[in-house]
Amino acid sequence: MDSAKDCCMTDHPKDSGRRAWLKGGTGACTVALLSGIGFGPAEAVAAALTKAQRDALTPDQVVEMMKKGNERFRSGNMKEQNYLAQKRSSAAGQYPAAIVLGCIDSRAPAEVIFDMGIGDTFNARVAGNVANQDMLGSMEFACAVAGAKVILVLGHTACGAIKGAIDNVQLGNLTGLLEAIKPAIQATDYEGERTSKNADFVDAVARSNVRHAIVQIRSNSEVLADLERKGQIKIVGSMYELHTGRVTFIS
Repeated sequence: MDSAKDCCMTDHPKDSGRRAWLKGGTGACTVALLSGIGFGPAEAVAAALTKAQRDALTPDQVVEMMKKGNERFRSGNMKEQNYLAQKRSSAAGQYPAAIVLGCIDSRAPAEVIFDMGIGDTFNARVAGNVANQDMLGSMEFACAVAGAKVILVLGHTACGAIKGAIDNVQLGNLTGLLEAIKPAIQATDYEGERTSKNADFVDAVARSNVRHAIVQIRSNSEVLADLERKGQIKIVGSMYELHTGRVTFIS
């Protein structure tokens, strides 16, 4: 890789479908992308996002599209994904609209629960969705270099990492990772049984952990904090409910 921008700033090969779609201009781009189809363009649903399409969106519009994608997922009305076409259209350049900081839990894949395709988001996953230094660097690349508009911290119910932190699990390198979650335990105001056997408490800590991650992002990355102050990005929290499939956004 010759520079930090090589993986994201190279133009896509042009095709007739994308050229026809872009003739509508920026306004048409935004309207089409917000029409409930998700992150893919209206007249070329198989193609990955182009730079023009992504750049035409505001952070609030990107969040709204993620919400609509989750609605489609929960209703079983997901859009058809042509992954081979998305692979071809994104091979020469990627222009994701968001980066999702999620947990490694196999039941919470962001691309699926937000009904997205190849090239729509950067996906950073670590047990307990903690905002450690490596994740902060990845988010700085995604937003400051590659142009993503949203950082979404995605926690989930019944999180094993949260349970491990509550139980003070000691296991190799996992020990240090779980330490990063423990401030969320202390910050959780809960009057019931404060153990990993109490599902409500576990989920309450998971929500606190999402909020804690957002604080860590803003506090430990001046790059991202500055982008947010300028309105160029939005940092948002969310919780995924394993049983219902619903993503609830946390202010």
